[in-house]
Amino acid sequence: MAFAALAALSKGGSLEPFSYEPAPLGPDDVEIDVTHCGLCHSDIHLIDDAWNRAKFPQVPGHEIVGKVAAVGSAITELAIGQRVGVGWQRSACLSCDLCVGGEENLCRKQQATCMGHHGGLADKIRIDGRFTFAIPDEMESAVAAPLLCGGATVYAPLRRFGVTAATSVAVIGIGGLGHMALMMLRAFGCEATAFSTSPNKREEALAMGATDFAASTDPKEIRKHFGRFDLILSTVHAKLDWTTYLQTLRPNGTLCLLGMPPGVIQVPPALLVTGHRSLTGSDIGSRRTIREMLRFAVRHRIAPLLERMPMSEANAALTRLRENQVRYRVVLER
Repeated sequence: MAFAALAALSKGGSLEPFSYEPAPLGPDDVEIDVTHCGLCHSDIHLIDDAWNRAKFPQVPGHEIVGKVAAVGSAITELAIGQRVGVGWQRSACLSCDLCVGGEENLCRKQQATCMGHHGGLADKIRIDGRFTFAIPDEMESAVAAPLLCGGATVYAPLRRFGVTAATSVAVIGIGGLGHMALMMLRAFGCEATAFSTSPNKREEALAMGATDFAASTDPKEIRKHFGRFDLILSTVHAKLDWTTYLQTLRPNGTLCLLGMPPGVIQVPPALLVTGHRSLTGSDIGSRRTIREMLRFAVRHRIAPLLERMPMSEANAALTRLRENQVRYRVVLER
């Protein structure tokens, strides 16, 4: 039976009704009746083929929540009718050293949910059940959707770099990712400074968990924080004054990119060598990290700020996202 979806039929195109015949249900697969699907800027990059890897027709959507409709013969931990979710990653080899070591998100053979495959803007999806996550009973489906990708993206480096209540962290960009980072940092109990190009986000950022706020458009504001931070999370895709931000790190501090700025990053080597500072990146999270993050979010009542729209208004939602009008995530509901 064909699945009904919304797809960009060509590069940069609007979403249009589209149907496709799914691959047969494999032993490790599950079929999910989709009820919710979050949208993020990665979906726009795919529709616009910004990474030169999209295939059309393109069904976007990789923050998926729904109910299990069918299970493959090897699936034992998920049951028909169970509420589950899927994030950016749909599979990995599960046999290389990285996978065996619990870092399947770094597997060279990993596959993305909606790159070379049809994503979650559909009535159903078939996907590897080993990359499908049970949603805690206490968590609303619309809340779970953006956590499966955006939430995991900001939570993973907090665990990787050992954030504690004694850590001083800065977040660059208070948008879809950044606002969830502030909520999580508050739960960790640490000092969190929000850098934003939007001064009108100050009160919201402080309410989310920031202990300080600075305008990232003013170099003087940034320089006030020289030598302050143990960790900086940059959630933006813009080219910034990376040298100045590196100077705000303490010795042994780390600047971690979660967004992908254009071009080449150039910094003075002395800033890295003297002070043992690091410039690194991070994306999504392992399956273990995602499961842990969902429990963490329930325990600390972390819920992304959402705009909810019906699935039929996906094009309007994408327009709002393109124009940076969304505060702070958008979730489509069926």
